[in-house]
Amino acid sequence: MKVWRKIGIVAALVAGLLAVSGCAVTKIREIRITSVGVKYVVPTSTRSLDAVLLLGIDNPSISFTAQDVSGVVKQYGREIGKFTAGQLPVQAKSVQVYELPCTVALSEKVSLLDLLAIAARRSMEGMTADVKLRVSLGRGKGTTLTFNGLDLSQFSQ
Repeated sequence: MKVWRKIGIVAALVAGLLAVSGCAVTKIREIRITSVGVKYVVPTSTRSLDAVLLLGIDNPSISFTAQDVSGVVKQYGREIGKFTAGQLPVQAKSVQVYELPCTVALSEKVSLLDLLAIAARRSMEGMTADVKLRVSLGRGKGTTLTFNGLDLSQFSQ
């Protein structure tokens, strides 16, 4: 289960970036992630899994929706897998826990056993993510944001 927790943390961090990205678009830096959890993880094959993450978000600002979230997770430059996540509508001036569905597809040279070995280390050292997402502020306003080489070890517990 620790592997799924690590994957959940990675995906939750992506969602955290969504909240921060909304801030960047509107010049508001007060949105923050207050909690991260995993509602459930379901392996869909030996090459992929689906999960629903629980993200506590404190948004004292305007509402926004993060959508078209995708990216790549790497370990020391080696691609581990690609992920996609569903929409995350965040209400204005609220403190809530949101559910974020996501899917992870393992890279060709990575197996579930490799993923278990990574999780067994209990460290995100050497782990990075490239993330692309669209932040929509409604009425056709929004922007696409790209973050490359995000150091995931700064988010690990």
